[in-house]
Amino acid sequence: MDIAKADIESFDLANAPVDFLRDPFAYYDALLAHAPVLPQPDGSVLLSRHADLDRIYRDTALYSSDKKAAFAPKFGAESPLFEHHTTSLVFSDPPLHTRVRRIMTSALTPRAIDRMEPGLIETVGHLLDGLAGRDQVDLIEDFAATIPIQIIGNLLDVPLDERAPLRDWSLAILGALEPSLSADQLARGNHAVEAFKTYLADLVARRRAQPGDPETDVLTRLIRGEGADAQLSEIELLQNCIFILNAGHETTTNLIGNALALLHDHPEARARLLVDPDLLPSTVEEVLRFRSPNQFGNRETTAEVELGGQVIPAGTNLHLCIGAANRDPDVFENPTRFDITRKPNRHLAFAGGPHVCVGLTLARLEGQVAIGRFLQRFPDYHLLPGRAGGGRIRFRGYASLPAVTG
Repeated sequence: MDIAKADIESFDLANAPVDFLRDPFAYYDALLAHAPVLPQPDGSVLLSRHADLDRIYRDTALYSSDKKAAFAPKFGAESPLFEHHTTSLVFSDPPLHTRVRRIMTSALTPRAIDRMEPGLIETVGHLLDGLAGRDQVDLIEDFAATIPIQIIGNLLDVPLDERAPLRDWSLAILGALEPSLSADQLARGNHAVEAFKTYLADLVARRRAQPGDPETDVLTRLIRGEGADAQLSEIELLQNCIFILNAGHETTTNLIGNALALLHDHPEARARLLVDPDLLPSTVEEVLRFRSPNQFGNRETTAEVELGGQVIPAGTNLHLCIGAANRDPDVFENPTRFDITRKPNRHLAFAGGPHVCVGLTLARLEGQVAIGRFLQRFPDYHLLPGRAGGGRIRFRGYASLPAVTG
């Protein structure tokens, strides 16, 4: 589908066409070609060029991650969603961002992640055993969505029998980040934040009474403020625990699900990967580029800036289209081709600069272990009719991937 210049110049992300939700990629290509800096009816600006996003991610002076001004009218300044999304790591500036990030990076060292790998392999192996011999499976519900909940649950040492509600809470809270919201989405998101906080307040109280090993228990590190020069307040602690559980959940689910769908739809890539498993790391990077689990980010200008020849006032909300930037022909040769051997691969799936995803090494490990071991066990898997998209603009993945494993 080719989209004309006149049509893309009137594109409104907050009122996107129905087919954009199903397949945004033709729109991305048109944005890159005709309107890489596109003012929106609500006063925000939509950006799609790799160079612009890369520059913005690296410049924290001109481009703020603080979303209080943008989220107050969206959620209500007294709402649970507002408290959460303006307190969590991803939507904050220093000094809060610095304190939380130092704690998390001190916990997610290469050595610490190496210690997680046996548990990850065990989790994936157990799930693969559960898929074997069944007439039909759902690669999201039965596999991809379960892995990050278990791994992040282990990271915070959430008891196994208490993890069941985490996924639904996460989906409701992240769903509230869509460009436009229904009253039902808003209500479900607010309820999920409150339920999550209530649960975590109890878990934190238990952990204060019986601390875990700070070498392996990130919650104990967060409570103690280890790695930072100041402890978190109770609200900062609870909201950033929610953030950790959410950030590692949907994006990693999407990475694994998108990979299995793409390898099914590109049998030549699957065949090549089966013959040469050393291509697994570059396969994961290409999935991250080609079907980025997170399609959009945001920043707010702190002063007047010029992008693409357009002057943008201070206080403007910027929509950073990661999905488009990862198809920018100025950076990627044949960007519409799924190429598991692509190198270099300068995708922005993990953002960049000081806000680059703190869990990127863990996410890559989860993707490589899950995809690699799935293919080893079920090299002839086949997707069935009925795959269902995730229904999100900001996040790109599947709600369901029915399949047979042999």
